[in-house]
Amino acid sequence: MTGTQGGASAPPSSTVDEREAKGGRVLPAFVHGASWLFGLSLVGLSLFVSLETVMRKAFNYSFEGTDELGGYVLAVGSSLAFAVALFDRAHIRIDIVHQHLPKRLQMGLDWASVISIAALGLFILYVGYFVIVDTLAYGSTAPTPWATPLIWPQGLWYAALALFALVALLQAIRATWLLATGRHSAFATLFSPKGAVEELEEELSDVKRR
Repeated sequence: MTGTQGGASAPPSSTVDEREAKGGRVLPAFVHGASWLFGLSLVGLSLFVSLETVMRKAFNYSFEGTDELGGYVLAVGSSLAFAVALFDRAHIRIDIVHQHLPKRLQMGLDWASVISIAALGLFILYVGYFVIVDTLAYGSTAPTPWATPLIWPQGLWYAALALFALVALLQAIRATWLLATGRHSAFATLFSPKGAVEELEEELSDVKRR
């Protein structure tokens, strides 16, 4: 006989893994917000460039800061995109050999990739800290007509890097916990490279939502 005390039965492990995998594939609110922020900043930059072009052609006037603003937007936006790409498994991974390896070796490599990205995120955050400290110490400004105090764009850039490092660290902890508790199915779903079938399903799902 099989049963549990109190008349309640525990859900099958496969059901638990599927539920965890489904939850892990939904971007958290802050990562989803980061993707929207990046997109809106690019739209805003495009509008500003368009306005700059019209002003130059029609009125022979320039804001003299389009290139500078574009650099700031790309620096902050790309750092935000790091976190989104990591959580959504959007990084390009060459899996020609990976898919033919034993399952345990695949999981070992996937775990190592997550840990290495977390280490990279923390290292970038560590190096970026000294950039911020130097900027504050010297009161650095941009050598441009705007003479922007660099602590403003660099502060946003560093905050975006901190978000990436945080997401990478949380992903590393989650991957380690799933392996340690034997939830290999959920681990493979969340951290293995996306296959052709999964990518096709995501594309079809996006088409339906449109």
